[in-house]
Amino acid sequence: MSLVQLSPRVQELQRRLTEFVENECIPAEAEYQKALGEGAQRWKTVPPVMERLKARARSLGLWNLFLTKDYKEGAGLTNYEYAVLCEIMGRSPAIAPEACNCSAPDTGNMEVFAKYGSPAQKEKWLVPLMEGKIRSAFAMTEPAVASSDATNICTKITPSRGGYLVNGRKWWISGAGHPRCAVFLTMGKTDHSASKYSQQSIVVVPADAPGVTVVRPLTVFGYDDAPHGHCEVLFENVWVPKESLILGEGRGFEVIQGRLGPGRIHHCMRSLGMGERGLGLMIERVQSRTTFGRKIVEHGVVLDYIAKSRMELESARMLVLRAADMIDKVGAKHAKKEIAMAKVVVPTVVLGILDRAIQMYGAGGVGQDTPLADFWAGMRTLRIADGPDEVHTRQIAQLEIAEQNAKRSKKSTLSNPAKL
Repeated sequence: MSLVQLSPRVQELQRRLTEFVENECIPAEAEYQKALGEGAQRWKTVPPVMERLKARARSLGLWNLFLTKDYKEGAGLTNYEYAVLCEIMGRSPAIAPEACNCSAPDTGNMEVFAKYGSPAQKEKWLVPLMEGKIRSAFAMTEPAVASSDATNICTKITPSRGGYLVNGRKWWISGAGHPRCAVFLTMGKTDHSASKYSQQSIVVVPADAPGVTVVRPLTVFGYDDAPHGHCEVLFENVWVPKESLILGEGRGFEVIQGRLGPGRIHHCMRSLGMGERGLGLMIERVQSRTTFGRKIVEHGVVLDYIAKSRMELESARMLVLRAADMIDKVGAKHAKKEIAMAKVVVPTVVLGILDRAIQMYGAGGVGQDTPLADFWAGMRTLRIADGPDEVHTRQIAQLEIAEQNAKRSKKSTLSNPAKL
């Protein structure tokens, strides 16, 4: 469902992508998990089925769709058009995004290189990322501080020998566990005496640089999310050349804001795809089981669950598509409120739908025979990832107050000619 008429090209991409996800990605999920194996093997294995699906996606023209028409390296889509396609990939979140080279955190990192990277950085990192030959990670969150306020980040990036020394401990670094993770975009402080939002910088750190240690994978409600994972990473006296700096010293906030706006929309649309699949599984279940002499679907509360889920999905989708449309028209900087609203609403809505679906499956809903428990864990985490709900709701309120005050001030000025 779209707010505006999609172009014939996007409609064709939509059709092809739907068939690819439903007929090839979802059926491959069990094979993918089995190929990962157990224990340490899960961090060393790239399941052959993924490489097969990547080749298939490329042949179908479903490759690198995320990078918008603002970039010469991109597929020529708008944020709105990609949002519609991104939801389809979300129906198989562990398979489809990577198969189409549209998975986080690579998408955000590729956009950083495309938007802010030097020609040398693009050649070394953007090209192989866009070819799907390597993976990447974004190293920001730290265990020692409340990282929802990025001004707290305390990793040090210190000038040394014509370059920089990086020292710090990061955690929940998504993608760091992947055997093909080749590069970290690492945030730290270069100047503690600068103004609050000019202390931070971002440097490119090769994953194999001396002093980089992936300490351990971290689990999300017991899920390891291998092979990419979410890891604790230690940077100890890691030297990088001055050419590793992204954009310039003290411009880290500028970079992350440029990265996170569209990225939050991507997360929201994939989440809606998970919600749609969860609702489909719920309806399938309640029509196939009987309790107390009638089909589960015939119980009134179940019909309420289904209706609520559909209404919530449609409402949440409109929020996200509006945010994507605003990014296209006025830029992410001027769509902050719409992006924040989508980021708060969507995970909460999808969590509710998944919870209802799990309830309808009973014990089967919390096990490994359906994707529901895994989806739920991911959605609960998304209420924290890319900024917790509380940070976004605070921003929404502040922006709303400022907008209302501006309207009142304008109205007062117009009604009092003496002020003109």
